[in-house]
Amino acid sequence: MKLIAEPWDVGDGGYQVGQFPVLWAEWNGKYRDTVRRFWKGDGGQLSDFAYRLTGSSDLYQFDGRKPYASINFVTAHDGFTLCDLVSYDQKHNEANQEDNKDGSDNNDSWNMGVEGPTDDPAINKLRERQIRNFLATLMLSQGVPMLTGGDEVARSQQGNNNCYCQDNELTWLDWNLDESRTRLREFTRKVIQLRLAHPNLHRRKFFQDREIRKKGEGALVRMVKDVAWFNPDGNEVSDEAWNAEWSRAIAVLLNGQTLQVSNEDGEWIIDDSFLLLVNAAHEGVEFTLPPSPCGNPWAQVIDTENIEDPFVQPTVGEKVILGGRSLNLLSDKPQETAPSVSPQN
Repeated sequence: MKLIAEPWDVGDGGYQVGQFPVLWAEWNGKYRDTVRRFWKGDGGQLSDFAYRLTGSSDLYQFDGRKPYASINFVTAHDGFTLCDLVSYDQKHNEANQEDNKDGSDNNDSWNMGVEGPTDDPAINKLRERQIRNFLATLMLSQGVPMLTGGDEVARSQQGNNNCYCQDNELTWLDWNLDESRTRLREFTRKVIQLRLAHPNLHRRKFFQDREIRKKGEGALVRMVKDVAWFNPDGNEVSDEAWNAEWSRAIAVLLNGQTLQVSNEDGEWIIDDSFLLLVNAAHEGVEFTLPPSPCGNPWAQVIDTENIEDPFVQPTVGEKVILGGRSLNLLSDKPQETAPSVSPQN
């Protein structure tokens, strides 16, 4: 049995994220809020974003729980859909006949300059990229991802964030997918497959965030880091940068040689190492890449800025220019290309 709490109740102190007992998992509302604010471009989010990306150890580690206690989500059954999160600044609940007074006013959404649907190709391109950023962040975060049905095909509720009373086109899922929605479904499918294929992307234990012992050949013991954080200039993030208002870009190295778990045969599990680059600023940023743990050159796995082929896998050099509001995932080993899946499957 899986015990999962939605930690919310009325009254003072009713919001209890991180307060449930051992064996409980929780909807991590702090993950939702931080990830939304980070990709919207709000300042001062970097430190909290790092906690959410790595399983929210600040909420779950100290009572003995594991990363899978954190049920990560960006949207849920109530509130904006993912499509509406990037399309509306305000709720539009007039159809609920409560004078638009129902539903939350705190959505941390951003419409990219136009409220609702638009024919502006630049805005639609940015909205589609932001949806890919949210989906990739969700699937590449430690913890358990919770994906709301329809977000994988950009379902919209026309800005209504409280659709519990609607049984019509506002809440129905339209399976007639246009080109952009089909692209988004394929992107979601592949990033889920990537997550499932790599234990480094869904660890059973929290990162220690320090050098740990790792056996080498013979009696050799060396010290390696399981996770490391870098500024775009290639230096590790300073205490000043973590909480600075201007910090909106960071690289995180996930060392696949430090999972610290074994398989059913008692053998240590070793996985690919990944370097995740994120840039929530409007302008592009040049990243100087740290070396990979095994010495191999980095190869691109995901590029959310590439609308036609976000999974193209070029080998990259010592530096990468990451476009504004974009995410790159790099690996120290080539990744298998996911096979195509027809709609009927």
